[in-house]
Amino acid sequence: MTISSSLNAGVAGLTANATRLATISDNIANSGTYGYKRAEANFESLVINNNPGSGSYSAGGVRASTVRLIEERGALVSTQNAMDIAVGGRGMLPVTAEVSLGATTGDRPLMMTTTGSFHTDSNGVLKTESGLVLMGWPAESDGSISTYPRDTIAGLEPVVINANQTAGDPTTKMNLGVNLPATNTAAGESGDALPLSVEYFGNLGTSETLDITFTPTVPATGSSNTWTMQITDSAQGGAVIGEYTLVFDDTRANGGTLASVTPVSGGAYNAADGTLALTVAGGPLTMTIGKVGDPNGLTQLSDSFAPTSITKDGSPVGNLTSVEIDDNGFISATYDTGFIRRIYQIPLVDVPNTNGLISLNNQTYQVSPSSGSFFLWDAGDGPTGSIEGYARESSTTDVAGELTALIQTQRAYSSNAKVIQTVDEMLQETTNIKR
Repeated sequence: MTISSSLNAGVAGLTANATRLATISDNIANSGTYGYKRAEANFESLVINNNPGSGSYSAGGVRASTVRLIEERGALVSTQNAMDIAVGGRGMLPVTAEVSLGATTGDRPLMMTTTGSFHTDSNGVLKTESGLVLMGWPAESDGSISTYPRDTIAGLEPVVINANQTAGDPTTKMNLGVNLPATNTAAGESGDALPLSVEYFGNLGTSETLDITFTPTVPATGSSNTWTMQITDSAQGGAVIGEYTLVFDDTRANGGTLASVTPVSGGAYNAADGTLALTVAGGPLTMTIGKVGDPNGLTQLSDSFAPTSITKDGSPVGNLTSVEIDDNGFISATYDTGFIRRIYQIPLVDVPNTNGLISLNNQTYQVSPSSGSFFLWDAGDGPTGSIEGYARESSTTDVAGELTALIQTQRAYSSNAKVIQTVDEMLQETTNIKR
């Protein structure tokens, strides 16, 4: 009956607008929630076809469906916490629930979020106040990240930062810039050795010393421009780890620079990059003394003996002072000795259909058949954006727009209620005909 279909259509309209009102109220309630993605109600008409020529029309009504617009991005807001993290672009941070850390069976569930304020707990686990634990790939001792699978979470583990941890950085590279007095290789000079001590750091953070002596070759006449450089290692009881014959150029074009380096013992001299391959107690150490003709390495000029540039990597044992994350998702720890070490990499999770993800509490999401399988990208690679520290993503709710939609929904709801009231009056008139 046509009048009955009008009643059903009015009821469907009330239900649909009630659904829209629910999404609007949810959006407004979360207008200040970091990382909140607004929900939207979409209406679809329901058509009931009648028999041709029947001369009547049946109202089908309306159906409402809701979708959460996860692809929308809120504005980034700067903060004071280094581990307030937001994603600048496509991609999400991998997290898991704190309660799953103690699970003894099965894998930890992968959850995703676009932003979070992470702090360490009593065990050093980096998590939010709501119990979301940040997941990442651990770095090796040298700061490199191993190759991990990108389509599973097998390599991901909770990020743990111990505030009282200490670390040392052994010396592996050293640059030696020293000027030797040209007058010491002239005939009649004493030929005394010139000493130089250079500190380096061992594998356990201990301070060791390379003792280097430069002994001039004094000829009977003229100048030899030749020196013998001997290197000893205090960590090996003063053992000689390298001895080299240095000959300097005295031409007008390259006067004072190295002309040749001849190994007597120890590691080889690489003429291509001007380095010596030394072996100290803790392992290999590359010492740069300069290429042939290079004025920035060892030189022989005038009559003064002076170090011009001695630099090295490594540091003694230091205490952790701060932790930060960069645009590529690398978490680095800084120590009070100035040593900076990479400790984790946070990948970004991406799926083909972001809006198809399952929405969970605390602005988190999980994959679903509609979203497709996930893939773990390095931040900035592929379709993903960057990872921003000291930042949070604000809610995508536009309060002004939601209030406008609220007025429209109220009017539509009232109109559907009026339809039901009119149908009721018409049915009452139909009943009165019998009377």
